Amino acid sequence: MDSKLKNQKLIFNWNLYIITDEILSQGRSHFDVARAAISGGAKVIQLRDKTASSRTLYQSAQKIRDLTREHGISFIVNDRVDIALACDADGVHVGQNDLPAAVVRQLIGEGKILGVSASNLEEALQAESDGANYLGVGPVFEARRTKSDAGQPRGLELITTVKAHCNLPIIAIGGINASNIREVFRSGADGAAVISAVVTAGNIRKAVSNLLEIITSQKGES
Repeated sequence: MDSKLKNQKLIFNWNLYIITDEILSQGRSHFDVARAAISGGAKVIQLRDKTASSRTLYQSAQKIRDLTREHGISFIVNDRVDIALACDADGVHVGQNDLPAAVVRQLIGEGKILGVSASNLEEALQAESDGANYLGVGPVFEARRTKSDAGQPRGLELITTVKAHCNLPIIAIGGINASNIREVFRSGADGAAVISAVVTAGNIRKAVSNLLEIITSQKGES
């Protein structure tokens, strides 16, 4: 099987995509968040930090890489292609203001996963053309401002529109929590990325477990 198609299948089965954030995590480190999320059943962790030095970020990435490898969990690094390659992450996720997806694909090769953020259909189609393995579509709902460039909520209609025109798995993002995650999957998303709904929780393990229960129930109803 072609490595790109293999990666698309893998991403397609990632129901819950956890993104770390030390600013919101109540004093817990990226590693602490990842470890607790994995104990709750998470199968993919993305390390995201826009302020840490390269050395500090690499150290965090290496610890999470070791942890995810030990548990058979997929590991994605946000934005930083150099960090992703240095710690042998499974892949990298880039936004519209980062390196172009086509360039990132050349740098990481076909054996790594490439995720690309898309806030409209045009961006989604371009990402597909550039070699992305999955799309991070949103922001879907109003969210706590974890990203200064997140933009205004696009609504569930964006998921439906992108799903109708793109063949890539869709990971919805933006303000997703236990109260609205069912709607995300009903709209056609293949997975849901969450930040504040997990990292701000007093009990991260339980928060992840609860979200997974809802997703499993929703997919069983579909």
